Amino acid sequence: MFMKDIILKKMNGLELSNEEINFFIQNYTRGLIPDYQASALLMAIYFQKMNKRETADLTMSMVNSGERLDLSEIGGILVDKHSTGGVGDKTTLVLLPMVSACGLSVPKMSGRGLGLTGGTIDKLESIDGLSTDMTDKKFIENVKKVGFAISSQTDNIVPADKKLYALRDVTGTVDNISLIASSVMSKKIACGADAIVLDVKTGNGAFMRCKDDAFELAREMVDIGNSLDKKTVAVVSDMDQPLGKSVGNALEVKEAIDTLEGNGPEDLLDLCLVLGSHMLLLAKKATDFKEAKGKLLQTIDSGQALCKFRQFVSAQGGDPKIIEDAGSLVRSKCIETIYSQSEGYIEKISALEIAKTCSILGCGRNTKDSRIDPYAGVVLNKKTGDRVLKGEKIATIYGSNADIVKQGIKKLKNSFSISKDKVPERQLIYGIVTEKGTEKYKNGLFPFIA
Repeated sequence: MFMKDIILKKMNGLELSNEEINFFIQNYTRGLIPDYQASALLMAIYFQKMNKRETADLTMSMVNSGERLDLSEIGGILVDKHSTGGVGDKTTLVLLPMVSACGLSVPKMSGRGLGLTGGTIDKLESIDGLSTDMTDKKFIENVKKVGFAISSQTDNIVPADKKLYALRDVTGTVDNISLIASSVMSKKIACGADAIVLDVKTGNGAFMRCKDDAFELAREMVDIGNSLDKKTVAVVSDMDQPLGKSVGNALEVKEAIDTLEGNGPEDLLDLCLVLGSHMLLLAKKATDFKEAKGKLLQTIDSGQALCKFRQFVSAQGGDPKIIEDAGSLVRSKCIETIYSQSEGYIEKISALEIAKTCSILGCGRNTKDSRIDPYAGVVLNKKTGDRVLKGEKIATIYGSNADIVKQGIKKLKNSFSISKDKVPERQLIYGIVTEKGTEKYKNGLFPFIA
């Protein structure tokens, strides 16, 4: 078998066999296929696309390029959750304590952010002493002890994806449904869960800007998961404005704690109820959405979810005092307030512009070796649809020094647009994709949330 023949076959729009896909993935991972040939095949896939069978085969070949976690020791139905990424997305920090308090065990591997804002691991590492680096044995022990654990991904999990993504990034072949879906799902499958709930973001702060593209990606990933005997559900949610009110690593941890105490933003809680309900249903911890929602809300009312988060922080070496004093996470040396220049209604808050502001402040990283400021960020005092008076506070910006904050203020002011006329609230959930089909929502509310 020759790589040149595989490239030509896909360039001509023909279907690649499982053997040809395996030949490419396994040999490229081992360094036996040069980048220029891999780039040529990626470009052919980008233009000619892959069918569902090819995409599933590509996913499993990537899974088999490295180690797979054996989580059988934990027992029960294990459900993983994954978000395609968004601005202010701290759902993992709220969701996992809630579902674990309902009796669900969640082994979660997450990544550090490479971009404008930090990832889940970056957020957690803003807690003094907390570590996400652990052996597989310790990871499993923590899940059994606490109900969930969050670990940083190792180089041994899906090494093919790491090599391919780096190549896609520099060859303009990132934006392809099959390549995106196989990248996401290979990591989820290798991490050993029995079922998967996906949060596919759409909007100007998301990877998939167009809703139709987001539904297409969701459909592809759900089909991959179910074809590989992993019950998979995808929720398509809004990312035109940030989720919640806080963007920035430590600030988002504080907001997660506030939410677990029952004082968090409504949109963040609603999304966690949607995702969490699907997790409970897949794990057979609830029989319908009404029961699942009730169980999740009870974990907040009773304080059980907050207790789970405290146990988690302590088990991973963090200082549990942060739970009682979440305000201590606000440590920036320079804090400035942004005021509205006019009266009216918040028509739009650009998630992308907020993310760019946070990038200036040092919340994210441009390379894997970039250092971040864990305490920098932005807190919104208003969300889309809210009424605002001239001179009223609309946001607060946090940074390490006055010069950086000054640069951030210029970008932050461009994030808001105000209308004289009342504007409708943004739709949070656009629909759901399951094995049975796709259901899109037009009223802005996921049915069981109302």
